[in-house]
Amino acid sequence: MLVKNWMTTEVITLTPDKSMMKAAKLMKDHNINRIPIVDEAGKVVGIISDRDIKEASPSKATTLDMHELYYLLSELKIGNIMTKNPICLKPEDTIEKAAALMMEHGFGGMPVTDENNKLVGIITDTDVFKGLISITGVLEGGVQIGFNLPNTPGGLVPVLDFLKDHGARLMSMLTSSEPPEKGMRHVFIRIRDMDKSTLKKLRADLESNFDVLYWVQDSVHPVSK
Repeated sequence: MLVKNWMTTEVITLTPDKSMMKAAKLMKDHNINRIPIVDEAGKVVGIISDRDIKEASPSKATTLDMHELYYLLSELKIGNIMTKNPICLKPEDTIEKAAALMMEHGFGGMPVTDENNKLVGIITDTDVFKGLISITGVLEGGVQIGFNLPNTPGGLVPVLDFLKDHGARLMSMLTSSEPPEKGMRHVFIRIRDMDKSTLKKLRADLESNFDVLYWVQDSVHPVSK
C-alpha cells in the first residue's frame, strides 16, 4: 500500500508571505487542518496547522482594540509561524511508514514531494486509516481468527492448508512484529463468511489443531471515502 494511492493530489497551498488570516480562512472554508507552504517553484518550505494559528493568535484577555487586533493579525505572515522544512514523504513510501512517522512525531498529516522536493500531494491520518482498513478487508465483514504459531520457516503453511481444505476463502493476513514469546508469533487471518454450521465446525476443528487466540465475526458498515 503506497502513499501515492491514498494521498490527496489537489492540495491547497500558500506562500510564506501570505497572512495568517488568509490561512485561517482557507482552513475554515475547506474544512482542513493544515496547509503546505511552498516557494515560487512549488517546493515545500514549511507547513502551517490550525494549532499553529491558535498558538499565534492573541489571547482573549488582550487589551488591544478591534482595529489594533485586526491590523496585528493581517500583518502576521505565515513565514513567521509555520513549521519550516517539515518532514515529507515520497509517493513510493508505504502508508505503514506514514503511520509510523505520524505517530512518532504527533503529525495529523504530511506533505508528499517528488525527488526535487516539489509538492505532489498530502496524506493525512484519515487517509492512513482508510488504507489500513482496506488492507484488513473488515468492511466486507468476515471472520478474523488470531493464532499463536511457531516463528519458523513454513510455520504458517499448516494453517493455510487447513483453511483451504475446509473451503475457507482468505481475505487478509497480518502478523505481529512484537512476538509474545520467544520462537512464537501472532498471526491474524480474516476469512469470508460461511454458513453457520460450516463456521461452527471450522472453529471447533481449528481449536483442536492449533493454538487459536480468538475468533471474531465482524459486521461493519462501509464508510464513505
